[in-house]
Amino acid sequence: MAIAAPQLHASSRTRILLVEDNDISRQLLGDYLNDCGYDVLSLAEARSFASVLTQFKPDLILLDIKLPYIDGYALLQQLQQVPEWRRIPVIVVSAYAFRADQQRALKLGARRYLVKPIKLSELTQAISEEITCSLFSTLET
Repeated sequence: MAIAAPQLHASSRTRILLVEDNDISRQLLGDYLNDCGYDVLSLAEARSFASVLTQFKPDLILLDIKLPYIDGYALLQQLQQVPEWRRIPVIVVSAYAFRADQQRALKLGARRYLVKPIKLSELTQAISEEITCSLFSTLET
């Protein structure tokens, strides 16, 4: 008797939600991450953030701080309000280089803070490490 394989998400690739208002940065980063094997959904603004989180179910979020309408700090606060969203690792990718900005984002739940311009190798390493940590913490619970 054959045993059926477990059903996986429509895409078994790691899902990354990229929230970046700069069109060129968003396109280049999205293309790069797709080429690296990630399933990337990009947002230019955060007005549909909650519905996208619910539908796309990202494994990781790359978040800019300076966004139109709702800034990245407010989004970090929203993530802390919903228990299943709290487990999603967030890497902030921002041009804000002041230590106070970094500390604020980390206090609001970001796992890492990378200052633009970023090195792509550093970003992919951070993504890999955060996904691995997230996977292990999910297995432990």
